[in-house]
Amino acid sequence: MKNLKNGLFYLFVTGGFTVLIFWIVSKGKLLEKGRDIISLTSTDSYFFQFKASLTHNLQHPLAILLLQIITIIIVARIFGWFFRKIGQPSVIGEIIAGIFLGPSVVGFFFPEYSHLLFPTESLGNLQFLSQIGLILFMFVIGMELDLKVLKNKANEAVVISHASIVIPFALGIGLSYFIYNQFAPKGVEFLSFSLFMGIAMSITAFPVLARIVQERGINKTKLGSIVITCAAADDITAWCILAAVIAIVKAGSFASSLYVILLASIYVLMMLFLVKPFLKKIGDLYATRDNLSKPVVAIFLLTLIISAYLSEVIGIHALFGAFLTGAIMPDITKIRTIFIEKVEDVSMILLLPLFFVFTGLRTQIGLLNDPYLWKITGIIITVAVAGKFLGSTLAAKFVGQNWRDSLTIGALMNTRGLMELIVLNIGYDLGVLSSEIFTMMVIMALATTFMTGPAIDLINYIFKRKENLIPNEISNSTFKILISFGNNEKGKSLLHLANSFVKNQKEKTNITALHLSLSDEIHAYNLEEYEKEAFEPIINESQILNQELTTIFKATVDIETDIADIASRGEFDLVLVGLGKSIFEGTLLGKVLGFTTRIINPERLLDKFTGKEGLFQNSPFDDRTRLIISKSKTPLGILIDKDLSQVNEVFVPTFSKDDAFLIDYAQKLIYNSNSTITVLDIDEQLKNNLSIENAVGNLLQNYPQNVSILSENKMKAGFLAKQDLMMISLEGWKKLVDSQSVWLSTVPSVLIIKP
Repeated sequence: MKNLKNGLFYLFVTGGFTVLIFWIVSKGKLLEKGRDIISLTSTDSYFFQFKASLTHNLQHPLAILLLQIITIIIVARIFGWFFRKIGQPSVIGEIIAGIFLGPSVVGFFFPEYSHLLFPTESLGNLQFLSQIGLILFMFVIGMELDLKVLKNKANEAVVISHASIVIPFALGIGLSYFIYNQFAPKGVEFLSFSLFMGIAMSITAFPVLARIVQERGINKTKLGSIVITCAAADDITAWCILAAVIAIVKAGSFASSLYVILLASIYVLMMLFLVKPFLKKIGDLYATRDNLSKPVVAIFLLTLIISAYLSEVIGIHALFGAFLTGAIMPDITKIRTIFIEKVEDVSMILLLPLFFVFTGLRTQIGLLNDPYLWKITGIIITVAVAGKFLGSTLAAKFVGQNWRDSLTIGALMNTRGLMELIVLNIGYDLGVLSSEIFTMMVIMALATTFMTGPAIDLINYIFKRKENLIPNEISNSTFKILISFGNNEKGKSLLHLANSFVKNQKEKTNITALHLSLSDEIHAYNLEEYEKEAFEPIINESQILNQELTTIFKATVDIETDIADIASRGEFDLVLVGLGKSIFEGTLLGKVLGFTTRIINPERLLDKFTGKEGLFQNSPFDDRTRLIISKSKTPLGILIDKDLSQVNEVFVPTFSKDDAFLIDYAQKLIYNSNSTITVLDIDEQLKNNLSIENAVGNLLQNYPQNVSILSENKMKAGFLAKQDLMMISLEGWKKLVDSQSVWLSTVPSVLIIKP
């Protein structure tokens, strides 16, 4: 009755008011008399009006900007993925994506499309939006700097850092003396040009350097802490020098710039002694709360915007104000993490690629159309490497580092990346750098950043030492299990399973927990805190189980490869991983997304080219697990967890003679956990295969109370519900999947083992 009543009311309201609307419109037509209304009479006129409207919409500045953002993000993601796969920071790929979309490639080969996508009148919007991205990015960089490390290791680090600034700065000024007449824009004084060449030579990309240190697993070493401290000191010093250089350039002379520098000093002191204590009080008040309220977030972001505004008005650039605001944020990990999470995704994924493309639009490699210009580019790269790499290396050696560590410090400090592009764009905007010299310096930034990884690999090769993440206590064990986990709950299940294999042989065995994180998702300042949070639940669980646990933590760009590499280097006897599941699993959307992923996922495309795709077609493995399987050379166990808490009842299906190895793992479960093992004899494998018959026979002889044999045709309904775990080979699992066995809907937790 209620539904009928609601339906009648709905029809009355919508129908009645629709009639009223039509009546008013029809009466309104009478008001058009005498107003010279132009009416369209033909179908062609209506289509022409629609076409004109659509063309106008496509050419609207907002539509163009949105199309630019869509194109830029897609291309940047593709290039970033590719360069990450060849061992380079993704930022290199994103920078090259910008150059690709600019006049050097797309503009050269497809000028009409380039003009359509990046019309000259639209570049102003792109520039301002990219500048907002840079302000947010520099705010994050300021927060990532851990100023405490400067106090602890300031002595050696400051010597190395300042040497790595002064030496290339002097060489840059020296180089500008020889190229000023030919490449400096008209009307630009030598002082301005030389200062910008000097600061461009001396910058180090702290974010890229920090991630390389994390990815190579040297962040906990003495070398790692020194180089991170050097980079932090370098960043602070270089940005202060850059602010002074900008002040001098804008003021026109050093004497007149003193007023700007004085005003900037007052601004910095105000930020340090007034704003910083104020923000700290707010941080202390809200540090214990689960979430920061919107007014509190607004206070911090408003401080950022005001600081950027003041530094821009003073004449030292808005980016310095953003950097300083990040540096004085409350030294509370939780608050910094919240703001980085809020800000970084927007700046790094959405806005920074706009900056790369805007830089690419300015980078015209076609201008270097003469061998002499490429010779000058080579000289610039040589001077940059000599100043930064050799300067840092010699300074590190002078303060007592060995040659290997000194060269590694030099290679890392020579990384320039995005920070260099920021400096170059500031110089270009101020008119200090010409298009030719800007292009040469962008190539230098790419070359010096690109060479960092290969240089470190070469140094490690020459000195015959590879950084080793594997703790010493692992090598003394006779049976070693590595569990690799992404989230805490999966880690606990894997730990329980690993413990079941070794609990009565603890003096001869070792369990190691490995947690890998993508380096883009963690930050140098809170690395130890992040590691502690990642391992705390699983360490607590190991104490409940009375199981000693070794831990390994590493930041990486390639989780699957690193799992296989660490397993191989540690000579582990078994690696346990959890099967990843899609949040859309079991839904129509999941099927659509799965189909889409299958088509456009770069990993699958790569596998098609290398011939690996066929191996796991139609398998229920997610991409990450599939890649771990293909790359692992160590025995691998994949756990499909259905709330596994014990392994009292285990059944082991045998499909072929190759499944005999499963009996060895069954024996470990019996010995260590007193498990009851049911061997499921499929197609009478026990009669037909001598290897399985012997393995099961030995098990029956040694543990008759714990082992039983069951034929598939005698398996009763409800049998699977009583089991805790199914242990199956990879090939056996593939057969179950291919046959779409009814088991798949009723199995308990499953351990799939690849020998």
